[in-house]
Amino acid sequence: MKPILAKAQLDYMKAKNMFENRAKVLEKDIEAKRAVQEITQEVMEELVQATGFHDAYNELVIAENALIEWSHSTIKHEKSYRENRVAIDAMYANVNSSPEKRQELILLSMKIR
Repeated sequence: MKPILAKAQLDYMKAKNMFENRAKVLEKDIEAKRAVQEITQEVMEELVQATGFHDAYNELVIAENALIEWSHSTIKHEKSYRENRVAIDAMYANVNSSPEKRQELILLSMKIR
């Protein structure tokens, strides 16, 4: 039986898949352009816009933020949160201090059922 996921988790998975698909398209387009011309900043910017990579990235960031916010409000009802409130709130307050911490919190948020 498939686990039941929250809307924030489903939205994140959808945005992540879209971002990964756009990244693959961007990589293919870069390789195709590289064969005929040098990849300059202008060419790269054009490819990023043309492939939808930029929009997919923005959607992924929005979905990540919503997932993190949802997980923080969801765990507030858990006994372990009440026992470790200061440490957990500090973790959420510092979520953007490093990409590694942010990714770890996103992975943990996806495990909430």
